[in-house]
Amino acid sequence: MAIDTNNLSHVDLNLLVALDALLTERSVTRAAARIGLKQSAMSHNLARLRALFGDELLTRYANGMRLTPRALALIDPLRGALSQIEAIVAREDAFNPATSERVFRIGLPDSSEVLHGPALLAHLLQAAPHVRLRLFSIDSLEILDDLDADRLDLAIGVGGAFVGGQAHHKRRLLVKERYLCMFNAALVGVEPPISLDDYVRLPHVLTSLRKGERGVVDDALEALGRRRTVALTTSRFLAVPFLVQGAPVVTTMHSRLARFFAGALGLSLSLPPVELPEAPISLLWHASYDRDPAHVWLRGVIADLFAERGDRLLKD
Repeated sequence: MAIDTNNLSHVDLNLLVALDALLTERSVTRAAARIGLKQSAMSHNLARLRALFGDELLTRYANGMRLTPRALALIDPLRGALSQIEAIVAREDAFNPATSERVFRIGLPDSSEVLHGPALLAHLLQAAPHVRLRLFSIDSLEILDDLDADRLDLAIGVGGAFVGGQAHHKRRLLVKERYLCMFNAALVGVEPPISLDDYVRLPHVLTSLRKGERGVVDDALEALGRRRTVALTTSRFLAVPFLVQGAPVVTTMHSRLARFFAGALGLSLSLPPVELPEAPISLLWHASYDRDPAHVWLRGVIADLFAERGDRLLKD
């Protein structure tokens, strides 16, 4: 398709940067601050953009500003275009991990940080000594918005944490997790393998990133006409092994994490007495970075580390 250079020459491409900020922040004030402009200048840009596109783009609403259908349709193609322009004018034609000073922001649960963070950090210190990581706790209710607003580069989480993902949310399966039960045999008076009767009799510790006291175990038990008692629910995976070590409870968690802590704390493991589906652990990112050389490199590093760490734990 030929480029209409005559038409394009009349467009101030800086307006597209302003438009991206407006679509991301949905606020003239925040958009101005995002790219270092005064509010009056951003208001002027918005007026020019409305004239350019023949659309209001942002309209005032009771709780702020809302994007029009035309504005919503512009989000993905605009970010893709800006990403390609950025790649064209970048100083480096390709990403060089040995010299790059890139900062990557990753959202992930504390369990993944414990299992895979040390290996990732060690690899970066050797292969990319100037690259920096900023790790954030994952919030299943905000993770997609964080990626859309460019507050995160990547997210790692269980499939359920990414419910509602759209076409521009790119996903790569890292591993499929099975479940194991973990408990302090001396405190609960049960030796592996745990029976279904003991499983429902003992109080449970549930780890969940979502609100509520229900998980995959409850669905499986309900199908059998049984139910359990959840004594404690927490979003912090790392607290669970210590709760289990010190109280007569049982927990059901991802097998790799369970093996890691059982070995460290002397806890007992057992296959669940109910059939549970595998849990997919995935890597998620915005399509704007799909072909970014640095992102491609980091995604490959993370995928390799997950595979290596998983194989090692399964052999232990």
